[in-house]
Amino acid sequence: MVDEVTDKSFEEDTKDGVVLIDFWATWCGPCRMQSPVVEELSENDDSVKFLKMDVDANPDTAKSFGIMAIPTLMIKKDGEVVDKLTGFHSKAQLEKILDGYTA
Repeated sequence: MVDEVTDKSFEEDTKDGVVLIDFWATWCGPCRMQSPVVEELSENDDSVKFLKMDVDANPDTAKSFGIMAIPTLMIKKDGEVVDKLTGFHSKAQLEKILDGYTA
């Protein structure tokens, strides 16, 4: 399951473990392709927390991390940003990347 995160809850929700945050917007075509991939990953991987953030409703966090294009997937480990991926990424690509942070 992928939970919604807001500007207000972002730091608290992403401070522990490995977290993948999907920055998206309703009007973004590639975001609509990325979202089901992230949802599928969330159902098969308990070692990662999966979150999504609507950048139109929550502009402050995206701005503070310099996110200028969406979809952007940010990976945090124990509260620190360890990776940022812009554009669509396949399930296989994301599994390989996440394995590097959870192994």
